[in-house]
Amino acid sequence: MNTIANSVSASRQQDNNIAAVDLNNIKPGDIDKLYSLIEQDLTACNQLILMRLRSDVALINQIGSYIINSGGKRLRPVIALLSARAMGYQGEHHVHLATIIEFIHTATLLHDDVVDASDLRRGNDTANALWGNPASVLVGDFLYSRAFEMMVEVGDMRVLDILARATNTIAEGEVMQLMNCQDPDTTEERYLNVIHCKTAKLFEASAQLGGIISGSSENHIDLLAKYGMHLGTAFQLRDDVLDYSSTPEEIGKNIGDDLAEGKPTLPLIHAMRTGTPAQAKIIRHAIEQGGKNDIEAVTEIITSTGAITYTNQIAQNEARLAIEALDQLPQTPFSDAMRVLANFSVSRNY
Repeated sequence: MNTIANSVSASRQQDNNIAAVDLNNIKPGDIDKLYSLIEQDLTACNQLILMRLRSDVALINQIGSYIINSGGKRLRPVIALLSARAMGYQGEHHVHLATIIEFIHTATLLHDDVVDASDLRRGNDTANALWGNPASVLVGDFLYSRAFEMMVEVGDMRVLDILARATNTIAEGEVMQLMNCQDPDTTEERYLNVIHCKTAKLFEASAQLGGIISGSSENHIDLLAKYGMHLGTAFQLRDDVLDYSSTPEEIGKNIGDDLAEGKPTLPLIHAMRTGTPAQAKIIRHAIEQGGKNDIEAVTEIITSTGAITYTNQIAQNEARLAIEALDQLPQTPFSDAMRVLANFSVSRNY
């Protein structure tokens, strides 16, 4: 814990970074500038991640280090750190919790890539592509168990309850997504429910925990939870848009992967709902069969039916709701940074 304590003590120097960051002029590509507000906290978090990732089993070290260091934005841990700082927290548990959240998220990625048979993530080969499915699943299990081991160390039953419930909800979301695969009759409501469980729940927990360890009021904790849920939803919807409007180099994965897996995401659902019967038939067939044989025709239909615009609008509304929740909290440079993250979630191209 000395490493954490020293880093967190140094984090009090972060106040010097605040004046140097113009939050009004941060563009999506400059999001790293925002992270400088919590530079010392992030350093402590990264050190703790590497320390607690260690195992006597060499393969765990190899795969764990590979995916942890594969270029992720650490967005969920950043939310936990920012929310704690925004609510005036001065201890060290926020670093511990941010590490736990990153381990849970990384475990879900390992399992997701196996279920989806993905071979590219963040521009790199997936762990299952390099080491195989069994190793990826088992290392994901290790990260889950290590996360729960660390939750117990925090010694707060409410923290344990929230993270345990979040992890359970994420698993339910994964199963619901599996049930929706190759089902063109999936409704917008069903799809949004999957997003709330599979993706947004961990965003919600990340923001909520910052308020809990800060001793914030129940009202403020609820507002932080709303911020996280709406932010996570916006973030996933933007991912859905990018799957049909970006390039592999920009988003770090293969374009059309959702279609290849038969996932009826919101752009597809809207295009079927508003397109001609012939257009709907093409998309239904693509979802039912999976694969990318119809990717060009589907992309053209998505564009012509305004599905990209529609999905972006829903995402932007979610980001607006996230910001509205922040507006009812104490205004600090850290809550301002959380606003920037909300805007970033719907304007990014990667």
